[in-house]
Amino acid sequence: MRAAMDARDVQAVARLVVAGTSTKIRQAAAGAIEDPDVLRQLIRDVRGGNDKNVYKVLTAKRDALLEQARELEQLRARIDEAAGALERHSQRPYDALFSQRLDQFESRWQAVAEQADPELRGRVRQWVDRSRETVAGHLRQIAAQASREQAAADAAAQARRLREEQAQATAAAAAEQARLAGEQNRALTEQQQAEQQAARQIGELIRKARAALSDGSTSRAAGVRRTIAEKLAGAPPLPANLAGQIESLDKQLDALKDWKSFSVTPKRAELIQEMELLVEATLDPLALADRIKSLQDEWRTLSKGAGEALEADWQRFQQAAQRAYQPCKEYFAAQALVREDNLKRRDALLAELTAFEAGHNWEQADWRAVIKALRETKAEWRNCSPVDRQAGKQQQEAFAALTERLQGRLDAEYARNVKQKESLIERTRQLLASDDSRKAIDAVKQLQQQWQTVGPVPREVDQRLWGDFRQHCDAVFQKRQQESDAYTAGLENNKTQALALCERLDQIAALEGAELLAQAGAMAELRSAFEALGEFPRADTRELRNRFDQGLDRCKESFARQRARDVERGWDDLFEAANHVRAYRLAATRGLDTAQLDILKNTAEACIGSAQRWPKGGLDAVKKGLAPERSTDLAANEVALKMLCIQAEILTETPTPPEDQPLRREYQLQRLAQSMGQGLRVDETRLDTLAIEWVSAGPVEDLAYEPLLQRFRRCRERGNFRGA
Repeated sequence: MRAAMDARDVQAVARLVVAGTSTKIRQAAAGAIEDPDVLRQLIRDVRGGNDKNVYKVLTAKRDALLEQARELEQLRARIDEAAGALERHSQRPYDALFSQRLDQFESRWQAVAEQADPELRGRVRQWVDRSRETVAGHLRQIAAQASREQAAADAAAQARRLREEQAQATAAAAAEQARLAGEQNRALTEQQQAEQQAARQIGELIRKARAALSDGSTSRAAGVRRTIAEKLAGAPPLPANLAGQIESLDKQLDALKDWKSFSVTPKRAELIQEMELLVEATLDPLALADRIKSLQDEWRTLSKGAGEALEADWQRFQQAAQRAYQPCKEYFAAQALVREDNLKRRDALLAELTAFEAGHNWEQADWRAVIKALRETKAEWRNCSPVDRQAGKQQQEAFAALTERLQGRLDAEYARNVKQKESLIERTRQLLASDDSRKAIDAVKQLQQQWQTVGPVPREVDQRLWGDFRQHCDAVFQKRQQESDAYTAGLENNKTQALALCERLDQIAALEGAELLAQAGAMAELRSAFEALGEFPRADTRELRNRFDQGLDRCKESFARQRARDVERGWDDLFEAANHVRAYRLAATRGLDTAQLDILKNTAEACIGSAQRWPKGGLDAVKKGLAPERSTDLAANEVALKMLCIQAEILTETPTPPEDQPLRREYQLQRLAQSMGQGLRVDETRLDTLAIEWVSAGPVEDLAYEPLLQRFRRCRERGNFRGA
């Protein structure tokens, strides 16, 4: 057996299935058979034998191969159906459902596209592209239709006027046409009646001629044909069917005349010779019997109306027929034995099924065993054929009554199971209305388990019920999926809005000046909007919140920097205004004329008026500087400014120029005595106080003032830097 399997000798393995020395060998050989035709032959060979296991292995292999073939065929059918639907759709004109159906057909194709061959996938892509071009063409037609409708509207008025003008002329012409049509109809009716009468007469003559030909009377048929010719001389043209019948009649009449013009003896000799050849022929008995009957029919046809039959030829032909029929006689006798054996086998099947019915526990019936017994017994009953019809009639009636009783019990069980499955379907349908999707899905799963426990149902009905049940189950699962998708979509929408809020914070943080300060109130609104969004996708929650908080921090830093710049700009405006006031006061000290003083004063006042923000006490200090000058000691004023620079330099730990080092040491000794040795640190408030004192100081010459102002401003900048 192993050698036969290795050599892939199917016939040798098949012989081992039937004639193997042990059941193990026979079963192993049966398991190695893969050819469907060989399997079917082996099933017929071992059916009814002693080794039931071999029969089960073979039938199981056959059923598995059939199932694989069915699955492959179903897949091919789905692929062909999906591709065919797209091909047909690509050839259809556009309608209201064209785009929707295209999406449906594409979805079906995508489900099976991976199993299709590349060539078909390429063609399907072309059909899809063609369908999409149809949609595009429809859109172009809609655009063109608008312009055509406008043109049609313009032409409609002109057409209505023309129709009104033609209506009167048409009415008059219609009356005349009606009169002429009536006359033509009457003439046509009379002509048709005459043609029908002639056609009926000629048809009757054709039937008489054919009857004469069937009787072998050529003379009578020829006479009828002459009568037909006389009728045709004065008759209208015949319909095509009658003309064809006459042509066929002429051919039959000519053929019969030709056949009768020769002797039938050569044909009889030919039939005798052919019948004698059949005596030694090796034809199948059924084919041989058919051929003998065919030759006998030809002999009778040849003898009919064709002269006298010779007795010697007939006897020779008949004897040859009897000798040739002898194998057929033996074959039919053997068939009679087969029919008798089939009757006995059917008796055994009837007795076996009767015993099954009597011995079965119908209170706790094994319905699958009942189905199997009915199916297998009916199949075996059909295999026990042919049988003698008269002898098997009573037997067939008893078998039909028995199977009908069993089928009735089975149908009652089917009805109960169908009702139970319909109840499960209805319960599943009601779950669609449930508000709790999780509980609905759990209930569906329980119903699916109950479905598996329901007894048998006819295959067609079961497929229909299963389709309805699965549809409702899928609807419940789909509803849960839709809710999940909606929840996920809500999270994604919240994420999108959160990203927009973060981008808004980034935009605000990038602003400057008045535009930035105008957005100060938006921070609280943005935070409230962000908190109102609720949940985000779990993977993005931390990142989104961190980004939003970081955006808020950047905005706060931008606001702080802008306020610091605004404060510093106020000090810049203060020092600039103070410089203009110093110039005015210096000019007054020098005794310049009133016009020049007015110009300098107006310039100082304009500078003061243009400032938008002032440090605390700065505006009052500047305005006081415009009052009449009380001190004219420019040197003392310069020393006062130097001392302010030294104090700022000490506060900010800035080096003092060498020429002012003595003043710094003297001031430090005074401070040391007052502070009891405590160190100094940068104090922005003290720097601002020094700045107000700077503005309030008396006038100083330009050459002395500018270097001192730069020293003082550097200290402020350094102090602000160190404080930050």
